[in-house]
Amino acid sequence: MHDWLRDVLAGRPAWMNALMIFCAFMAFVYVPWDFLVKPVAQDQEVWFGIMLHGPLAKLTEPLHAAIYAAGAYGFARMKSWMFPWAAVYVAQVAIGMLVWGVLYVDGVSGPIFGTVAFLPFAGLTLALWRAEPLFGASDESLRERYGDWALVTGASAGIGAEFARALARGGLSVVLTARRTDRLERLAGELEKTYQVQTRVVGEDLGEPGGVERLADAVADLPIAILVNNAGFGYAGRFEKLDPDRLRSMVELNCIAPMALTRRLLPAMIERRRGAVVITGSVAGRQPLPLHGVYSATKAFDLLFGEALYVELRDRGVDVVVLEPGSTATEFQAVAGEIAHAGEDPERVVEAALAALGRQPSVVPGWLDWLRANAASRLAPRSLVAYVARDVIARQTPDEMR
Repeated sequence: MHDWLRDVLAGRPAWMNALMIFCAFMAFVYVPWDFLVKPVAQDQEVWFGIMLHGPLAKLTEPLHAAIYAAGAYGFARMKSWMFPWAAVYVAQVAIGMLVWGVLYVDGVSGPIFGTVAFLPFAGLTLALWRAEPLFGASDESLRERYGDWALVTGASAGIGAEFARALARGGLSVVLTARRTDRLERLAGELEKTYQVQTRVVGEDLGEPGGVERLADAVADLPIAILVNNAGFGYAGRFEKLDPDRLRSMVELNCIAPMALTRRLLPAMIERRRGAVVITGSVAGRQPLPLHGVYSATKAFDLLFGEALYVELRDRGVDVVVLEPGSTATEFQAVAGEIAHAGEDPERVVEAALAALGRQPSVVPGWLDWLRANAASRLAPRSLVAYVARDVIARQTPDEMR
C-alpha cells in the first residue's frame, strides 16, 4: 500500500495532491450523496457566488460531479488541458466568494468576509497558473530521457511504423524489424532523410523458433534504450475452424516473443538505470472475446505481464507501459480475417502510448474505447460481457468463419 500511494502521489507537489484527493472525494462521495440522498427541499448549490435551492440545485449537481471528476482525472494523469482550465475554475470560485460575501452576509462585514475568503482561492489560482510546466508532455526529449537507440518489432506497417516515426522524431536512432524487409528498407530511408537519425534493418520472423535470439544477437552491439514489443497478429473465427499451426504461431508471436526479447534486453537497461519497454496489447485483453478467443487471451497475457513489470521496475530506472488500442486503421483487420470496419488513427494511438510512458502501467487510447474496456467488465457479469462481445465480433467476422 505504501509503495502504491507513493507511486500515485509522485510527480506533483503536495498541494496539488491535496487538490486531486479533494476532487476525487467531491466527485465520487460528497456530490453523489448530495444528489441521491439529500432531500430536495434541503438541497443547496453555489455557482458564481449565487445560491441555488431545491430542484434547481439538484439539477446542477451532475455538472458539479463531472467537473470534479475531470479535475481528479486531470491531476492524476497531469493532462495538458488542465492548463488553463483548472486555474480558470478556481478563479471563478474566488470571485464567487466575493459575490457571496456581498449578497449573503449582512452589513459591512459582508465585503470583509468576501475578501478574506477570496484571498486563499486567488492564491490557489495563481499557483495553478504558474504550474503550467507540470501539465502535459515534458520538455525533455525521448532521447534525453532514455538513450540513443530504440528497437521496434512489427515495424513494417501500422502501429509499429508509427512508433518508429515517433521515436525518430524524438531523436532516437531506430532498429526496425519485421518479416517484410522491403517495407523496412523504405521506412528506414524515410527516417534517415526526415529526422537525420541512424537506422538498422533486421528481417526476422519472431514467431519462428530462434527468431528472438537471432534478433537479440543482431543488436547486441547497440545500447537499446526503448524496446517496443509491437509485433503480433489476430485470427478471427470460431475456434474449431481455425488452423492450429497459425494459432500456435500467434501465441508464439504475441506472448513468447515479447517476454523473451524483453528478458534479453532488460538487464542492460537496469544496469544503465534508464530505459523503457512498450508492449502493444489490446482492449481485447480486458475481456473474453468469443470468435477471437485465443487472440484476446494472448493480449490478456501481454497486459498482465506488462503491468507486473511496471511495478517491478518502477524504482530501477526503467519505465513500462502496455498500450491497449481498440480497432485501429491498420492492416490488422485484413490479416486477422475480419470484415473491414472503422478504426482509430495509429498516429494518435502511438501518441497516447508515449504520453503515458513513465506515468501509468497501461493506457487505452480514446474515451470510447476506455469505457468499453472498463465499464462493461467492471459493472456487468462476466458472462454477459462475453455474450455482448460475441455479438460485436460476429458483425466483424465473415459468415463462413462464424
